[in-house]
Amino acid sequence: MLFLIAWIVDGFAIDSNPIDCLFQGVIAACGVSVLCSLMRVYYFTQMYSVSETDPKEKSASSINPLRAKWRSSVHFWSLTGLLSVVGPRLSSLIVLEFSLRAVSAWVSARLDAGDRDLGVLLIQSHFSLGCSITCSLYFLHQGAPHSSLSLFLAAALSWVLASWCDSLCSHVARLYSLHSKERYCGKCITLLSSGHTLLPFLMRLVILVFAVAIIASFATVYDHFLSHKEALKFWTPLTLCYTMLVVYNQEDQQRQMGVEALLHTVVLRLGALLVLMLTMGNWSDVIHVLLTFLGEGVCLLFSQDLLHFVLQDEDPNMNKYLQSTIEKKGKYK
Repeated sequence: MLFLIAWIVDGFAIDSNPIDCLFQGVIAACGVSVLCSLMRVYYFTQMYSVSETDPKEKSASSINPLRAKWRSSVHFWSLTGLLSVVGPRLSSLIVLEFSLRAVSAWVSARLDAGDRDLGVLLIQSHFSLGCSITCSLYFLHQGAPHSSLSLFLAAALSWVLASWCDSLCSHVARLYSLHSKERYCGKCITLLSSGHTLLPFLMRLVILVFAVAIIASFATVYDHFLSHKEALKFWTPLTLCYTMLVVYNQEDQQRQMGVEALLHTVVLRLGALLVLMLTMGNWSDVIHVLLTFLGEGVCLLFSQDLLHFVLQDEDPNMNKYLQSTIEKKGKYK
């Protein structure tokens, strides 16, 4: 009985107060929102450039990548809630797992060969990026006397940046086709001249965020999982097995690409993480894994337009999707 009570109390143990967790979730959701908005700006400008050079693709310039306002709000606040609840223990494992997948993809597919692999990897990184931000913030603010105040200021600045990127996405979607011809808008002229560098810039920025998060994740994992020698002996074979699973998923994903393949990959790797938490974690870790399932699903659901833009040249059905999108958007003009 005492062991059961201690297990439940250990599951409820929270290292940081709920206010800090909420601010961390807001900052992480703003970071994901910035990445999504800038990726939409990049793909819209690239599609417009293709439609200008190829008359057959002229209709692609009328695609509006904007989502409905309510969908943007649902996406943002869902991520805020999920990233606020998922603790640093599981967030650190998510960061290390995604970093391992990214390195495996880089080695096997040579991601510097084209924008397609970069785009797919960035789309897959949305929820992991949010976890990396929350994990880094938790590590950096441990023991800080005024952590709530600094997190509040960081959340306010993140909100301003996310709002600016969202307004840029709206501006480009509505006026880029006109301003790029008239050449009197500074934003559109900048995108017209150097917009092709936006995706590599985002990739370097994401790598920087994950580099900081990996350091924080190693410290968190050591404190919570590897503090005893017996735990280290048990985690070594499990880590090797999980690495083999990640490599297998990466090879399988290269053979089959699309929303269904990404969902299949999410189920496999998070299912393995669930088994790992059932073995070595407590009951709160298991709940956090289930919340991670939901978070990955939300990110993939609201990133389907980006995935279609990335894969439109690979799948013949994508052209049908784009044509139907054009027809739907034309009804609202």
